[in-house]
Amino acid sequence: MAAEQQRYSREELKEFEELLLDKLARSKNELAHLKVSIKKGASGYDNNHTGAKTLEDGADALEKEQLNQLAARTQKYMSQLENALIRIKNGTYGICIDTGNLISKERLRAVPHTQHSIEAKLNRK
Repeated sequence: MAAEQQRYSREELKEFEELLLDKLARSKNELAHLKVSIKKGASGYDNNHTGAKTLEDGADALEKEQLNQLAARTQKYMSQLENALIRIKNGTYGICIDTGNLISKERLRAVPHTQHSIEAKLNRK
């Protein structure tokens, strides 16, 4: 009987590193786009326009709030991706922090920043 694998190989980690770097680059682009949208505002004005208050002002405020929330979530996601890259460098990537077992490749491909195996995630409920 073969011993259970304790860590992913360098080649396997390289695949995950490339996946993480790709997702990080995409997230950076998304965040830059969100920041431009927040600054510009939905109405196309530069948020310094003067004039009568309209229903559009309320809609703009709501959209701006939603864009700010999306930007905050994107920043949090980027931080999680960066932390996963650090775990690759220090040799702890792909190891469940609850069970100490390897997280399946399928799970890591779907959620590359996770620190929990699917078993640990299901047991947390």
